[in-house]
Amino acid sequence: MTTLRTAHTSDLTAAELRAARDLLDDAFGGDFSQQDWDHGLGGVHALVQDETGALLAHGSVVQRRVLHHGRSLRVGYVEAVAVRPALQRQGLGGQVMGALERVIDGAYELGALSASAEGERLYLDRGWVEWKGTVGALGPDGVLHLPDEDPPLLWGADPDPSYELLFDWRDGDIL
Repeated sequence: MTTLRTAHTSDLTAAELRAARDLLDDAFGGDFSQQDWDHGLGGVHALVQDETGALLAHGSVVQRRVLHHGRSLRVGYVEAVAVRPALQRQGLGGQVMGALERVIDGAYELGALSASAEGERLYLDRGWVEWKGTVGALGPDGVLHLPDEDPPLLWGADPDPSYELLFDWRDGDIL
C-alpha cells in the first residue's frame, strides 16, 4: 500500500527533504549535484511513501519563465523525479507525474522538463512531446543560444517552433 501526497517545499520537514535528497542520490547513482537539488526546491513536491512512511518516489515542479515569440510564459518545470531503483517500472513514477501534471494544468501555461535517457519513455508515454524548435537562455550577458542542448519535453501547450524558447538563467544545468 502506498500513499501519494503533494506539498510545497516550505511544508516539508528537514527529515522529508533529507529523505528526498537521499532517494535522488541513490536513484542517480551519486550523479545528482547540489545545483540539481536546488533546482527542485521552492515548488510543489509529489511524494509516494509506503505504509511505514519510507519514501519510494519523488518529483517536483517549480516555476520558471520562458520567453517565446514576444511573451513571457509561466512554466511549470519538472525537476528531481526519481523512483527507488528496486521499485522502478512499477508505476510509481507515473503516480508522481500524474500529481505534477495536475499542478501544471492548474497553475501554469505549459510544462517543461529535461529528461534523462532512462526516464524519457515515461514522459513520452504520458503525452509529453519533444520541442522541435531551438532553445536558449536569457543570461547575465544577454541571449545565450544552446544548439547542443537536448530539446526539452513539453506538456499542455503547443508553442510555435519557428520561435526560440528562451529559458530564464540559473546556475548549473540551464535546462
